[in-house]
Amino acid sequence: MHRMSTHVGSGQDLAPQVIVIFGARGDLARRKLFPGLYHLAAAGRMPREYAVIGSGRHAPASVEDFRSSIRGAIAESVDRVDASVLDDLIARVSFRESSAKDGADLATAVRAAEAKLGQDACRLLYLAVPPTAMDGIVEMLGREGIADRARLVVEKPFGRDLTSSRELDRTLKSVVSEEQVFRIDHFIGKEAVQNILALRFANRLFETVWDRHSIESVQIDVPETLSLEGRAAFYEGTGCLRDMISTHLCQLLGFVASDRPDELDTHGLRSAKVSTFKALRAFDPERTVFGQYDGYRDEEGVDPDSTVETFVALEAWIDNDRWQGVPFHLRTGKSLAEGRRTITLRFLPPGHEIFSESACPHEIILELTDDPVVKVDVRGKRPGPALTVAPATLRLDYAEDFSADHALEAYERLLLDVMRGDQMLFSHSEEVDLLWQACQPLLDSPPATKSYEPGSWGPDAALDLPSGGWHLSGH
Repeated sequence: MHRMSTHVGSGQDLAPQVIVIFGARGDLARRKLFPGLYHLAAAGRMPREYAVIGSGRHAPASVEDFRSSIRGAIAESVDRVDASVLDDLIARVSFRESSAKDGADLATAVRAAEAKLGQDACRLLYLAVPPTAMDGIVEMLGREGIADRARLVVEKPFGRDLTSSRELDRTLKSVVSEEQVFRIDHFIGKEAVQNILALRFANRLFETVWDRHSIESVQIDVPETLSLEGRAAFYEGTGCLRDMISTHLCQLLGFVASDRPDELDTHGLRSAKVSTFKALRAFDPERTVFGQYDGYRDEEGVDPDSTVETFVALEAWIDNDRWQGVPFHLRTGKSLAEGRRTITLRFLPPGHEIFSESACPHEIILELTDDPVVKVDVRGKRPGPALTVAPATLRLDYAEDFSADHALEAYERLLLDVMRGDQMLFSHSEEVDLLWQACQPLLDSPPATKSYEPGSWGPDAALDLPSGGWHLSGH
């Protein structure tokens, strides 16, 4: 089997890069992309030669104003800024206005940067634009020749439904090949998520019990305490299902449920996930709860009569030999009681009950924080003269076992992978299509949106969706 290297290495072996960021003045670029480039540069992981061209429909007053705004964004995100690294990065940044109708000035700037860096320079085009703008930008890149030899990074959601997703895929394929498209889901760039693969397939202890013969149910739970945080316009047009379920949580489902890849590489991992998603039963509106937190309609930019869901809980089934009959429960939402990323695999009870006190849950709990933790809830002998059992916990704390010196934030890891041309942690078009097929019934016949109190665990109807309740919240 191919072994995936854990050595990050330097950027000195990378080809020169011309990095074009569409939506360069937007929130994602300010919070994640430019700070990510800074961190890569500070760690010596950027190529020796590169240029960064910001682009968008509205140009800043001057290039210096744009550079100043990027400098400020990095200062807000980075605790201790290395002035020399920041100055070097900022000196490589420029801006060119472009739109779906006109990209001539941008095309000239890209070619000029390539002429300076050398003909072996790679083009990295990051499309940090909303789904409604994606098709037009891609078509412009084709007309202007900017997409030639380029790697296109496409932000989720990939369309708004099955039809628009397929239209976007046709647009992409009319301009570039599938090998040039990097559909990014930053959840998959997280160390904790990648660790699911290591936990499952590098440890026989877990690999042998990871199926319907040992597991009773699975929960994938990503509650958020945050509300809209200024994203009302985005959320009104997207909602929780498109924002979180069709992408982040379903990709987590793929990592948790897929069979072992034949090879731990792009083809192997993608093939394993595609096989799982082909067996994923379409989501049932009758086993799905949509919610909206009280006060959402009072947010600036929200329709006073909005029925957009800020919460989704649903039941999923995978009809294959590994998982037949095992329910998967997915839950996520805004303004909930806790901010967590937790996967819980609940074991079947023992085939016997020689201990009368053995009713406590027996679970594997994956806490997908920046410092991943794995807990196994087991049963042990209670101290004392009687042979009785009580809950006990085995705990694996990766922060204690591994140095964080080489850890990369999700966007940093994924940006580096794009520069290397490594698509393993990016979604294939077939994955996207299969997940939209699963979600489409909820778009065609959405359940009624139920209200819930901010700071709660969502609508009451969702609390008892899993038999035995949710691991989080104690219900």
